[in-house]
Amino acid sequence: MKLIEGAKIAQFDEVPLSSQSKNTIKLIAIYGKLQIFVGYNLTTNKNSIMIESIQELLQKEAQAVLNIPVTDAYERAVELIVEQIHRRKGKLVTSGMGKAGQIAMNIATTFCSTGIPSVFLHPSEAQHGDLGILQENDLLLLISNSGKTREIVELTQLAHNLNPDLKFIVITGNPDSPLAHESDVCLSTGKPKEVCALGMTPTTSTTVMTVIGDILVVQVMKQTGFTIGDYSKRHHGGYLGEKSRKLCEK
Repeated sequence: MKLIEGAKIAQFDEVPLSSQSKNTIKLIAIYGKLQIFVGYNLTTNKNSIMIESIQELLQKEAQAVLNIPVTDAYERAVELIVEQIHRRKGKLVTSGMGKAGQIAMNIATTFCSTGIPSVFLHPSEAQHGDLGILQENDLLLLISNSGKTREIVELTQLAHNLNPDLKFIVITGNPDSPLAHESDVCLSTGKPKEVCALGMTPTTSTTVMTVIGDILVVQVMKQTGFTIGDYSKRHHGGYLGEKSRKLCEK
């Protein structure tokens, strides 16, 4: 058997077609007669399936964001943040366990850079002395998808024991949960289904939690009149720091 490669004819040991490369079927000359097989990449189907899967995933996540319940709870949450932190000079204390905790930490750092002093309080560490970070006029922003995360429920109890007047906002997928009922403001995620193949790993829910945090940050910025000059004073380093300073010079 001979293999045609461009203008050259190279010797090719005869082997069953099934044992040829799985990636590409080549042109083969058999007894002087040319049999043409389309150079079809067998990975094409796999790639197509993956692309379709990714597109479906993106559609589900996007739809989950669009399905976030938009109620007057946002107005109350924003007003509470502005009142307690911007006017009364308290601070925003965010908390959550696991993946929700990572989202809470991100929200805290974003608020810090936009004029709202914020810190992340780990609910477990709170029980070992870190609860002392809570002061008068502070505000809790708690995240729990189930609305009944043990460590977060205990945190609210301990916080109220320290300061009975302490208010808190909760972001949850369960508006009928104990945390939701005890909160001053409850922001529902709409309880989206996770795009994880097992339906278990926090994926869609954490996407929605992040977006809700962004909504709060942006709306609070509008209420406080936060400017690019204010931003440049808080974000000195990196590309954003350089860009904000240049914008201030214009």
